[in-house]
Amino acid sequence: MTDTIAAGVQPTAPDEVGEARSLGQDAWRALKKNKLFWASVVLIVLFVLMAIWPSLFTNQDPTYGDISRVRQRPSAEHWFGTDGQGYDIYSRTIYGARASIIVGICTSIATLLVGGVIGIIAGFYGGWVDAVVSRITDIFFAIPLLLGGILFMASFPNDANTPYFVIVGKVVLTLTIFGWPSIARLMRSSVLQVKPNEYVLAARALGASPWRIIRSHILPNALAPAIVVATINLGAYIVAEATLSFLGIGLTPPAISWGVAISDALVAIRTYPHILLFPSLFLSLAVLAFIMLGDAVRDAFDPKSR
Repeated sequence: MTDTIAAGVQPTAPDEVGEARSLGQDAWRALKKNKLFWASVVLIVLFVLMAIWPSLFTNQDPTYGDISRVRQRPSAEHWFGTDGQGYDIYSRTIYGARASIIVGICTSIATLLVGGVIGIIAGFYGGWVDAVVSRITDIFFAIPLLLGGILFMASFPNDANTPYFVIVGKVVLTLTIFGWPSIARLMRSSVLQVKPNEYVLAARALGASPWRIIRSHILPNALAPAIVVATINLGAYIVAEATLSFLGIGLTPPAISWGVAISDALVAIRTYPHILLFPSLFLSLAVLAFIMLGDAVRDAFDPKSR
């Protein structure tokens, strides 16, 4: 050290060795280098634009059916052809993104909020609170998502006069009721891992309130795994909505969705496969985009993958 100073070279200060970064900053640096992340983002932005601004992609009315053009094959006038009622498949595929994306995003947010709150309460307070909440979670977790959705939607069917947002909201509520237990269990385990850490014990020793400990210390360090799983589940909820609509108990006309289009296409699937192809393709791409996004976010937040 003395020789270094004598030579006129200043020693490196400890704070100059490397810039301290949070877990979120490290994750973002990893995401920026992930090609799958950017591919999924491009697809998701495209589907979100379809849901918010469908007229940007088509100027045809998806509810206008012309009997004279029933089941026409793809052409310059109708890019994806027409279906059994003379509807333009391209316009209905574009407008169908709205209901499917709304259901997926709203259900993921609702399950994250409900399951996150319940998981935090169970993991933070422990004892009999944890035992009661865990048993209730196990009861709901034992009911398969699709089976519960079928039973619930069949018990409260829609009719022709049911408003659009009521139909969509009913599907979101159904999937939320049977989808929150997985998030709750994951959040509970994350809280149990964070709670013994020194900064949480120090906050307790300083007399911080439980709400302050949860808000400032528990939640920021336990939320990342739940966000990752909720992102992956978003694609599963889109599939669940399509399945319920396919069975005729989910989204029903006048609502337009990919599941409704797939259900209508089965009447003439052998002779007119294009009626089924395009809604199924868009549904698969949307699900794949959200799954890729969830995988990329999961790898970014996992220190072992870097």
